[in-house]
Amino acid sequence: MSDVRDLRSGFRQWRADRPFWGGLLLTLGGAEILLTEKASLKVVMHIGMQGMAGYLLPTVMILCGLLILFNPTQRLFYSLLGILLSLGTWLTSNLGGFFIGLLLGATGSCLAFGWLPHQEPRKRRLLRRRRRQRMATEA
Repeated sequence: MSDVRDLRSGFRQWRADRPFWGGLLLTLGGAEILLTEKASLKVVMHIGMQGMAGYLLPTVMILCGLLILFNPTQRLFYSLLGILLSLGTWLTSNLGGFFIGLLLGATGSCLAFGWLPHQEPRKRRLLRRRRRQRMATEA
């Protein structure tokens, strides 16, 4: 039981140190756009660069989302690139994955861009959580 609790608190700490929801939404947006692509890669290679952009943009969106999760110090660059790629999928990938991928990517990029690592309300919440944990271990 305590192993699960330690694992959960470790994940919460890891998640608090990075723009988790922004990176996750950007990654999901890119994945959704890739899944809505209809043409096979063989056809896309025959069509040329315009068809290749339909696969390239969501792939780089997924990469940016993962980089936001695992390298949060560069979140501003990745989020700006993510919003540009999300908007670019409007033209290259079935209207941005039928709007769903475009909205997920744009929302995730905005969340990652606006995230600050040590906001004051976050610190207070973290201190309260630590106090509760200390009280629970003392009891």
